[in-house]
Amino acid sequence: AICAPLAMTTANPMPALAPDVGYALSGLFIVNVRGDVLISRAYRDNVERHLLDAFRSEIIDARGQSRSTRSARRNGSLDAPMRTIGSVTYMFKRCNDVYVVGVTRGASNAMLGFTFLSHVSRLCAHYFGACTENAIRSNFVLLYELLDEICDNGYPQITAAEVLKTYITQRSSTRDATREQIAKQELADQRAAVAAAKQVTGAVQWRQEGLVYKKNQVYLDIVESVNMMMSVEGTVLRASVAGAIYMKTFLTGMPNIKVGLNDRLSEETRASARGVDVNASAATSKRFIELDDLQFHQCVRLNKFSSEKTIEFTPPDGEFELVRYRVSDGITLPFKLMPAVKELGRTRLAVTVNLKSLYSDKTVATEVRVRIPVPKHTARAIVNATGGKAKYVPEENCLRWKIKRCAGHEEFQLDAEVILANTLEERKPWVQPPINVEFQVPMFTASGLRVRFLEVTDTSGYDVVKWVRYLCTSGGRGERSGSYEIRCA
Repeated sequence: AICAPLAMTTANPMPALAPDVGYALSGLFIVNVRGDVLISRAYRDNVERHLLDAFRSEIIDARGQSRSTRSARRNGSLDAPMRTIGSVTYMFKRCNDVYVVGVTRGASNAMLGFTFLSHVSRLCAHYFGACTENAIRSNFVLLYELLDEICDNGYPQITAAEVLKTYITQRSSTRDATREQIAKQELADQRAAVAAAKQVTGAVQWRQEGLVYKKNQVYLDIVESVNMMMSVEGTVLRASVAGAIYMKTFLTGMPNIKVGLNDRLSEETRASARGVDVNASAATSKRFIELDDLQFHQCVRLNKFSSEKTIEFTPPDGEFELVRYRVSDGITLPFKLMPAVKELGRTRLAVTVNLKSLYSDKTVATEVRVRIPVPKHTARAIVNATGGKAKYVPEENCLRWKIKRCAGHEEFQLDAEVILANTLEERKPWVQPPINVEFQVPMFTASGLRVRFLEVTDTSGYDVVKWVRYLCTSGGRGERSGSYEIRCA
């Protein structure tokens, strides 16, 4: 309000205050669900402990009052993870039975603040096993040491748990140790502190220096999970692929790795350098994959990817996820399934399912499982299959068909007669759920993604054994699970 008249009368108006892109918060608090302060760490002088009184009364207590909750939830005020009360802005994240709260005055980078709060909760889980009230109460000293290291004057610093563990460790009691043992431990701690200081101040914080392996190896796995819905006529209603590239490295020193893929961005960059139109040939264009929603590990040099469209990085030691991606077009389905369900009177159903593999003859799928739903009032079922084993599972109200090995372009058929129980009650029409297929197909990708090259360079020039594997699945790892479903009606 004060700056507005000045902007109208002066020739050079004052610019509006912009948030400092590196400034996240002024202080951090961890409180339980009752509002009791467990941890208090002020990074700037403008934050006091009594600021949590407003957070307790306006946010925590308001959520517990039914009348306030109903009125506030209509406009979403209680659901918002960020609230400004007076001159103080509160950013908070709920973790189990505690709140991780960031407090700031003035302009700050809200996205950086929430990212920092997420890293704090991850560090608690990494060090203590869980971010809970009991775990925090048992590790006050260690947590305060972590908070001192990961933020300076409101600017986040090193938050990688692998790096922090090199110089912040949970030490065992040394009351019964001899003087010689204590001296050795102090010397080891000093060496670890020197190595950690070199690592933290260097450009590569995710990898320790001085790693030595007798046999240098690199494993690269492309794992894809297929999400697909097919109609009873065999028409694909929706299909997408969620994929990830996982790596496991056992390399000496500080190597540099380059990975090239057959994605469209990379090929367009190479074609433009040669003066060739990548879309000139339709057959050539189909070989390139369009990757969406790319999410890289922090070790990837994004400037190199932007200019050359190659993934270049110095890898962490051990296993890590290099990149995630999504593909929505040009998907090659590994299986086609054609179901047919016929009613034979009031007490019988005839079920026929035809399964055909669509990948190469040289590829063999393992553990193909087909789940075929049947009505709840099924009494028994007579099942025959040309391959694998099939049976009726009454606990799940379905037919289970399992094929251990399925080579490319093979075809199997299941025939079942389902006998329904006689009841006097009037039955509701049976809504047939879709058939679900689970599988794992090694050395196959539904998106067609392939590794063009995998280069490992180091100043010492040692030999590296490289392994590249592919896996297409309907399950995936962790949260990247998919579904492969076929409608019956």
